[in-house]
Amino acid sequence: MELFATIVVTFFAGMGAGLGTGFAGMSAAAVISPMLITFLGIEPYLAVGIALSSDVLASAISAYTYGKNKNLDVKNGLIMMVSVLAFTVVGSYVSSMVPAAAMGNFSVFMTFLLGIKFIVRPVMTTKEAMESVSAKKRVVQSIICGILIGFICGFIGAGGGMMMLLILTSVLGYELKTAVGTSVFIMAFTAFTGAFSHFVIGGTPDWLVWILCVVFTLLWARIAAVFANKAEPKTLNRATGIVLVLLGAAVFLFSILA
Repeated sequence: MELFATIVVTFFAGMGAGLGTGFAGMSAAAVISPMLITFLGIEPYLAVGIALSSDVLASAISAYTYGKNKNLDVKNGLIMMVSVLAFTVVGSYVSSMVPAAAMGNFSVFMTFLLGIKFIVRPVMTTKEAMESVSAKKRVVQSIICGILIGFICGFIGAGGGMMMLLILTSVLGYELKTAVGTSVFIMAFTAFTGAFSHFVIGGTPDWLVWILCVVFTLLWARIAAVFANKAEPKTLNRATGIVLVLLGAAVFLFSILA
């Protein structure tokens, strides 16, 4: 019975995380962590480590799928990634000196609101419009936005994938598919860094739970990424919005049950 419960919980956790990753570049930690903590009683720090490690392959396969369909900006993605990683550390340090605030649900509400935004005001930017921005200006924008994303993620400890998607589409003017492809590309590296540090500090996870989460997240991320790359922009916006709204509501529910 315990094995069955583990399989069921990890399947739905992986499904939610994989769909969020493949459709919107959302971090698996936002979905997997609360489910493992709530239903399997896994220690929170290790639950986050399992979620982040599940994110590595899921983000990598999603980035490969988006890149194969020419929906990935590797050059500016690498520039932004360096800024994000560096200023996540800065944000984390500043956060340690500030009294704890009620910001734990930030990424949950952001996920929900971003989902509504994609449904009500879809991103219809074309690749032609996106590529009309000069290379020099795009590099500067990538550095500045990476600094902002990294600092916020380090300060509140969450929201990386959602922050990247919001800024890539709303500030940098990326077309949605390229924004998600670039986001998951960056997330593959940031998730690996986070997972490695969690397991070094917190110890080894429950290997069965870890394997199941990695496999299920990878499977659903691949399915979502393939669908997303074939979908029309309007359909993709709606699908992404619906997935984000449902995941935001589900994670909020889990946080109440925990």
